[in-house]
Amino acid sequence: MASLRDIRRRIGSVKNTRKITRAMKLVAGAKMRKAEQAARAAQPYQHTLRSVLARVIAAEDSIEHSLLAVPENESDVLIVVHSSDRGLCGSFNAQITKFALQQREEYQAIGKTVKFIAFGRKIITSLKNEGCEFAHQQMNCKPEDFVDIANDIGKMLISKLEANDFEKVVLCYNQFQSVMVQEPVSQQVLPMQLDQNADQTEDGVEYMYAPNGTEILSELLPRSLRSQLLQAFLDTEAGEQAARMQAMDNATNNAGDMIHKLSLQYNRARQAAITTELTEIISGAEAL
Repeated sequence: MASLRDIRRRIGSVKNTRKITRAMKLVAGAKMRKAEQAARAAQPYQHTLRSVLARVIAAEDSIEHSLLAVPENESDVLIVVHSSDRGLCGSFNAQITKFALQQREEYQAIGKTVKFIAFGRKIITSLKNEGCEFAHQQMNCKPEDFVDIANDIGKMLISKLEANDFEKVVLCYNQFQSVMVQEPVSQQVLPMQLDQNADQTEDGVEYMYAPNGTEILSELLPRSLRSQLLQAFLDTEAGEQAARMQAMDNATNNAGDMIHKLSLQYNRARQAAITTELTEIISGAEAL
């Protein structure tokens, strides 16, 4: 049985751990609120932009653009995937890694060659352990750099599409739905898929566009691609902080439960020691 000193030492250690996890929960909560605001603020822009694009396509008889055209390459698939650089966020990284590997297996099952464009130390490490091929990888992506990174990746993907380097690009990330839910999702970002049957008179107004639809799409399609990539970064950041806040809250509660159990164990051991000592004193006195 552990001595009183060992139990006291363990209680002190768990209390120190609880202080750390509580502080980490507060920090993650503050970061999560900021990241959530950024993620939700970007959604209306993306939805409106795609709505405008759909209307432009619906208003034109025929529009051709490289970002809408199906490449001649029928064998290569690029998967853009996001995770965090740090751990201590529950199953956040594990679930997107599992999801990305499932996507790879599905494409490989139909004879496709799959390469990854990965962001985040955790998923890069996991994919390397699985023997995955990379077209690009990047760690330590800071929130203030998300816009620049999304722009650079957008340019790189457009260049690869024009060079016929892949059949399509699929974006995988943990979509931030709430503090409790971050759901892995995938969506094809290249070649872009828009609703060509959109009702351009849904609000009672028929639109006329100038300049022509091709020129408008040449400007808006790359913007839409960059906005989708940026949204994945923002959702990943918000989801990571939400998952970490939840994980640290659970760790803090578990530490409290352990302290309670250890305190009971300590009190029982202390009471047993006192009882034993009293018994010895009484036995010694009776012997005299």
